[in-house]
Amino acid sequence: MSLHAQLAPEAEAALLQQQRQSTITSIIISILSCILILLALLYWWLEPVISRDVDIVTYVGDKRTETRTEKPTFQRPVKHKPTRPSIANSKVIHAITRAKIALPVININVPNPSTEYGAGEDLGDDHGNDIGNDSPYGGIPTDLVKRCSPEDRMNRLSNNGGNAQCEQAVMKSLRWLKKTQNTDGSWTGSNQGAMTGFALLAFLGHCETPNSEEFGDAVTSAIVYLIGLGMKNDGRLATSPVGSHHWVYEHGIATYALAEAYTFCNSMGINLPNLAKVTKTAGDMIIQGQTDAGGWLYGYKSGNGGDNSVGFWQIQALKACKHTKLWDDKHFKTVSRKALAWLSEAQGPNGAIGYRGNPDRSPGLTGGGVLAYQMWGKSHAKEVRMGAKYIRNHTQFKWDDESSDLYYHYYNAQAMFIRGGEDWRFYNNLFRDELLQHQKADGTWQNKNKHSGNLHMSTCLATFMLEVYYRFLPATSSAGR
Repeated sequence: MSLHAQLAPEAEAALLQQQRQSTITSIIISILSCILILLALLYWWLEPVISRDVDIVTYVGDKRTETRTEKPTFQRPVKHKPTRPSIANSKVIHAITRAKIALPVININVPNPSTEYGAGEDLGDDHGNDIGNDSPYGGIPTDLVKRCSPEDRMNRLSNNGGNAQCEQAVMKSLRWLKKTQNTDGSWTGSNQGAMTGFALLAFLGHCETPNSEEFGDAVTSAIVYLIGLGMKNDGRLATSPVGSHHWVYEHGIATYALAEAYTFCNSMGINLPNLAKVTKTAGDMIIQGQTDAGGWLYGYKSGNGGDNSVGFWQIQALKACKHTKLWDDKHFKTVSRKALAWLSEAQGPNGAIGYRGNPDRSPGLTGGGVLAYQMWGKSHAKEVRMGAKYIRNHTQFKWDDESSDLYYHYYNAQAMFIRGGEDWRFYNNLFRDELLQHQKADGTWQNKNKHSGNLHMSTCLATFMLEVYYRFLPATSSAGR
């Protein structure tokens, strides 16, 4: 017999009510828990977005944000907004932007270069700055910073006889250089000091700095490589043996590049360890290596005379060193005066400037002598007028024959551009289209002339020639005085 307890109706109703309340309470608690979890996830997801929106680094005045790096890599925490043009009313043809998608380049025909530069006005030494305090390039000399605004760059390109194809060719070349860089930051397998210096100058000529989106890593790696080379060799920026002829070429080219890199980095608050130290030591080596006559010889040997092919790189490097402000300007007065005095003695009666004292040997170096005078504030000198006249009377540019020596034309392009007027009109018409037509699909240039160098060197030299339209300030520009 089993016993069953029967609940009273009132007790059974109370029990059911309690069960319903427990169920409802459980559901409410579950819903609230889900809401809290969703809120926590939403906060976790939004927090970095909010942080990115408000964590903005700017370069204003002297309050610079230093980006410290450790060899051999460099992290770029800031992506700068595009630099505004310094000339508000500039007519823009085509702004090259650093985007991940390639915009079509507009084909603009500019058949005749401008002749508004006069003939041989001085570049000047004051290097005024008219770009405004809110620019990340505020401390860079104006004759360097004018290449940094895509708007200014394209405006000057068109005004001075270039076209959009010139800029497109430069970009193809820079992308090839980026692709072919060695893992240690250098280029090629020999003479890496010079070859890395060439590539770095090509990037800097287009104002590609460690903060550049597309080329920043390549630029930083190149600078770090040269710093390491100098630290390892007591300031000597060369991989060639000390007893070889090549190492002084390497050192001059690499010092030119490293000094220009220092000027950009210092202005932008980018602190690369030992950059200033190596630049200063390398520049001192050039100053101390000048001969009594004012030139430079293999191995920086003392004595008289000079090898102008070596000397021109030292002269360019010293001008870049002067921009750095690591020296007092007085250090450059004597060395530049002696250098120009030597070139005056080396110039022949027809205006040619050759390899050494004899102007008939390698007279194609005349452009280098003219450029030396122009860089050091002597554009009105008779040596410049004579040299420019010689270039006009004796220069041709036909691809794959002896007239297409890119080493010589590298100097001619700069010298004649700074001369301006009819001298630049002549030379621009001579080289521009011929050079553009012979760029290969991968962005390189290579001709049969032995002095044009290897594929890397010839590509860099051709790139320099096409960057000439914006690498220097106009000779008559007040901003450059």
